[in-house]
Amino acid sequence: MNTRNTSALPGLLTAGLILCLVISAIATLIGEAQVLDIGSLWHDSYLRHVTGFTFKQALLSTLLSVLPAMPVAYALSRRQFPGKALLIRLFALTLVLPVLVAVFGLLAIYGKSGLLSQLLHWLGWQGTLSIYGLNGILLAHVFLNLPLATRLLYQSLEGIPTEQHQLAAQLGLSSWHTFRFVAWPRLRQQLPHAISLVFMLCFTSFAVVMSLGGGPKATTIELAIYQALRYDFDLAGGAILALWQMLLCASLVLITQRFAKPLATSSHNTTPQRLAHFDSLRSKCWDACWIVLVMGLVLPPLAAVVVAGLNPQTFPLLVEPSLWQAITHSLQIAFLACVLSLLAGICILLTSRQWRLHAQKWRADGLELVGTIILVTPGLVLSTGIFLLLRQHTDVFAAAFWVVVAVNALMALPYVLKTLSQPMLHIAQQYDQLCQSLGMSGVARLKLVEWRALKKPIAQAMAIGFVLSLGDLGAIALFGSQDFQTLPLYLFQLLGSYQMDAAAVAALILLLLSLGIFSLVEKIVIRKPTC
Repeated sequence: MNTRNTSALPGLLTAGLILCLVISAIATLIGEAQVLDIGSLWHDSYLRHVTGFTFKQALLSTLLSVLPAMPVAYALSRRQFPGKALLIRLFALTLVLPVLVAVFGLLAIYGKSGLLSQLLHWLGWQGTLSIYGLNGILLAHVFLNLPLATRLLYQSLEGIPTEQHQLAAQLGLSSWHTFRFVAWPRLRQQLPHAISLVFMLCFTSFAVVMSLGGGPKATTIELAIYQALRYDFDLAGGAILALWQMLLCASLVLITQRFAKPLATSSHNTTPQRLAHFDSLRSKCWDACWIVLVMGLVLPPLAAVVVAGLNPQTFPLLVEPSLWQAITHSLQIAFLACVLSLLAGICILLTSRQWRLHAQKWRADGLELVGTIILVTPGLVLSTGIFLLLRQHTDVFAAAFWVVVAVNALMALPYVLKTLSQPMLHIAQQYDQLCQSLGMSGVARLKLVEWRALKKPIAQAMAIGFVLSLGDLGAIALFGSQDFQTLPLYLFQLLGSYQMDAAAVAALILLLLSLGIFSLVEKIVIRKPTC
């Protein structure tokens, strides 16, 4: 009994610290507000508009991302072509691709002076393209989330047992009936997961709306919180909006959990050859159109970032001390945040997996839910609350660095938990009794059992946490200054001052750093054989 209580301490202490931090930050923000009128939510037309627009853009973004993802995933599951593996790998990177890099690439293609506008003018069109406002927000969200949804649905199709495809071929089912009776049940099972993830990402989107929003008409709750705290220093308004967003997000999480059921897995894979007996030219053209369409959406902005980053401003910007200062701050924050999130995630999972092994599922789920509380807590509110909490005890400007680190660590924690939860549980199920019979525990078990088996997911969790923190604009946007900048904030300021050549260089550096981290982890840790 004592051993079980001791093993629960790491997770309980970590979860307690997170809860205290979040509750204290929100309570401090509310306490600083002189007037807190919850009823204003129902009487303020601006707040109603902001709430309505947040739901509108999130719903439209989800529909435009998930609906096309179904035919794209189905086409990828039954077609083979050169570069398919690379394309699917690029889809996986959109989750951690710095948002400002995506925004810059979209501006280079679809902006007022972008490639598409130049092409239309060359063809004789005299109008102007505007990527700002709702259209730009939707375009950016689709660019970021369509590949993500496609990959999720593609993975579900890859899990269809081979026997189902063989039976469909023996029965001579048409392409439509094969989709209806073989692929659609699998897609339908995964759709709630994809829809809920994309909707939450779009609902809480900040950097996209901040960069491409078209003023008061295109403002979300997250951006309204930033404006209230950063420009107006309206703590009451920020607190009300924060509580309102937390209530909405928590309700959405509960609703999606109600419909999203665990997805069954299979060791079998699909192959396009199974459909060769009844493949038609029309179905081939249909699949090719969807694949070309998604390639036309994803590849040009990324290529534009690379091409635009190689310009006459490249070398002058590379010798700017402010750029290297921003890069240094970004790397420091990303490293500390990913280490903190990894340690916190492991502590929580060590406790939750012990509870799961002893059939205490609800306690384990509740503990892991605490680790994902940042999904329903606006990062800006958390940063401001912590900042206000510390200003009575220390120099708030000196503490800004650590506030950003703490917030970024909490933002990365849900992804760490998602990456490590199942691998850590499986290791405990397989080796827990063996380790107990051998008397193996502590450092010996960590070195001989845990690390050898968990090296790959741990490396993936660190890489995700690092890149997410590297490209984050939320926390630093509130506390950034001339002396304290990160690379995303530096890029945002260049875009705001219309220094497009310099911004292109900064975007390319941020893209190379992000992709380089993943490649380095894959080469050194993931693919390196265990001795």
